Amino acid sequence: MKKENYKGKAASELIELVGKRREELRAMRFDIAGSRGKNTKAIRELRRDTARALTELSRLAPQQQGKQQAAH
Repeated sequence: MKKENYKGKAASELIELVGKRREELRAMRFDIAGSRGKNTKAIRELRRDTARALTELSRLAPQQQGKQQAAH
């Protein structure tokens, strides 16, 4: 996914996406270690997707904290 695809997502969606990507990455690492997988480029793409989602989450965190403080 591109960076633009993450910008419109809610924090809960991003958290769910990170969990899915990490699970896919774990499974892919086991496949490669067991000589079942040959596509090592996919691991890099999953890591980058995870990093993009986490970056967007960290960008959203200060905004949400500001909204919570304004509500109190």
